[in-house]
Amino acid sequence: MALKQWLLSGLLASTCLVSIAAAGPIENYSPVTAERLKNPEPGNWMHYRRTYDGQGYSPLDQINTSNVKNLVPVWTFSTGVVEGHEAPPIINNGVMFVATPMGQVIALNAKTGDEYWRYKRQLPDDLFQLHPTNRGVGLWEDKLYLATTDDHLVALDAKTGKVVWDTKVQDYKKGQYLTLMPLVVDGKVIVGGSGGELGVRGYVVAFDANTGKELWRTFTIPGTGEPGNETWKGDDWKTGGGSAWMTGNYDPDTKTVYWGTGNAAPWPGDTHPGDNLYTSSVLALDPDSGKMKTYFQYHQNDSWDWDEVDAPMLVDLQRDGRTIKSLIHPGRNAIFWILERKPDSIKYVAGWPFVHTDVWKGIEPESGKPIVDPARKPVIGKRVEFCPSLWGGKDWPSAAYSQKTGLVYVPANENFCGGFTGEKVPLVAGQLWLGTKPEDIGLTPRPGATHFGELQAWDPATGKKAWSHNFPKSHLFGSVTATAGDLILVGGTNDRMFRAFHAKTGELLWEQKTNSGIMGMPIAYEVDGTQYIAVQSGWGVDAQRIQDALVGKVPGLENNVPQGGVVWVFAVRK
Repeated sequence: MALKQWLLSGLLASTCLVSIAAAGPIENYSPVTAERLKNPEPGNWMHYRRTYDGQGYSPLDQINTSNVKNLVPVWTFSTGVVEGHEAPPIINNGVMFVATPMGQVIALNAKTGDEYWRYKRQLPDDLFQLHPTNRGVGLWEDKLYLATTDDHLVALDAKTGKVVWDTKVQDYKKGQYLTLMPLVVDGKVIVGGSGGELGVRGYVVAFDANTGKELWRTFTIPGTGEPGNETWKGDDWKTGGGSAWMTGNYDPDTKTVYWGTGNAAPWPGDTHPGDNLYTSSVLALDPDSGKMKTYFQYHQNDSWDWDEVDAPMLVDLQRDGRTIKSLIHPGRNAIFWILERKPDSIKYVAGWPFVHTDVWKGIEPESGKPIVDPARKPVIGKRVEFCPSLWGGKDWPSAAYSQKTGLVYVPANENFCGGFTGEKVPLVAGQLWLGTKPEDIGLTPRPGATHFGELQAWDPATGKKAWSHNFPKSHLFGSVTATAGDLILVGGTNDRMFRAFHAKTGELLWEQKTNSGIMGMPIAYEVDGTQYIAVQSGWGVDAQRIQDALVGKVPGLENNVPQGGVVWVFAVRK
C-alpha cells in the first residue's frame, strides 16, 4: 500500500511539472503590437502563414537555390507526444513557440533549441478527439493564446508559460472542439469551432485579449429570421455543421477578416435540402463587431465532406489587364478559385479543376456556382462514387504564393476517388454523425494511376500550370511555404522526407529524411544574422487515415510511417 501511494504521489507530482515546467523565464521578450502584426519583421513568423494575407511567403533569401544543397540540421527537439503535428513554429525575435497535440506549448531558444518553459493542458478523460491536433499559438503584447481540443481558449504569459486566463468557448461533451491557431486583430483573439461531423452549429467568436471576455459570436449557419436561413429546411440549421476549423486571414486596409467554413452535416445532401448557407463558403467579417459583410459559397448543399476551411490568400493580382484585389483558394472541391474582394461583395473571377473531378460539369460564368452531376452526388440509400475522394483535391494543408515568381504552389492529391452509402441516423450529442457508416467510406486509386501527391505551381494570372512534381507512392499532405530565395519547402509524404524545390522550375534541390512524416508547416526565420528553416515532423490524423486506406490498394505500400513529434531546425553549413 505504501509503495502504491508513493507511486501515485510521484505520478501526480510529475503531472504538475508537465503542466508548467519552469525551466527558466524568457528574458528581454519583445511585446507584440498591432503594428508588428500588420508588418512583421522579415526574420519573424508571428502568424499562421507569417502575414495577415495568408500567402505563406518569407522575404528571407540567405538560403536560396545556390546554397540550399548545404542545408543541414543544427538542432532538433522532441515534443514527447505522438499524433499529427500540424503547427508552424511561431517566432518572435529569437523565441520559438511550438504547439503540439494534447494541448502542449513549448517555448524554446530559436537559436540553440534550449527550453525555456513548457505548458501542457490536463485534458479530460472522457474527451473524444476526432482530430487530436493543434495548429499554433497567437501572439499579443506579452501573452500567447492556445485553443484546446476540450474547447477552451487559454492565455499564457509568454515569458513564463503561466496561465493568465482560461475561457470556456463551447461544450466538448456536445462535440465542440478547437484545433486552430487563434487570429489576433487589434486586441481581439478570434477563433472558430470544429466538430461539423458531430452535428454542431459552426461559429466564429472573438475574445478580449487581456481579459478573455467574449466580445461577439457569429454563427456560420443563420438562425430563424436571419438572412440565409431560408436555404435550410425546418430545424436542419441547428445541427448543420459549417465548422470554422482553420485560422482566417485579414485585410487591414478594409478591416475585413476572411474565414473559411466547413461542410454541411450530415454528409448526404438530401438529409439537409437547400443551398445550406453559409457552409463551404468564405465569410467576410468585421473584426470589431463580428457582422458578416458578405460571403461566397464555393458549392451548395455539400454532400461530399468537402469543407473549404482553408482561408483564401489575399493577393493583388494582375489579370486581364487590371489589378484585382483577389482571394485565391485551391479548393477541397477540386476547383482552383480566383475571386475579387470588395468592401461589400465577393465576386467570382475564374475557376478551373486542378485535379481530376467527375462531380462538376462546369461553373456558371456569372455567379461562379458549380454545376453538379447528380449521379455523383451522395444520397440516402444508395452508394455513390465520386472523384476526388472526400479528402478532396487539397485538404486543409495550405498553398503558398511567391511574390517573386507570381505563382501559387499547391499540395494537391490526384487520382483518388471515393464514395459511401448515405443513411439517415438520429443525432446523439458528442457522437459521430456522418450520414454513413465509417467503415463504408471508400478511398480508391483511379485505374492506371501512376502517382498520387502532386506539388503544383499555377500562374493565377493565366490559369496555366507552370510545373508539377509527382509522388508515385504517396499522397501529399503538408502545407507549402515559399521564400524569396526562390525555394518551395514542403513535407507531406510517407517517406518522411522534407524537401526544397526550385520555385521557378520545380527542380528538386534538397531533401532530408526526418523521424516521421511531416504534416506541419515549414517556416523561415532569422536570429543574429543567420537564416534558419524549421518544421515539425509528426505523422497522424488524416495523413495516417489516408495511408491506412491505401494499404493493400497500392502495390508495395506498407503502413510503416512512425509517429512522434520532433522540431527540426536547419541552416546552411558554413
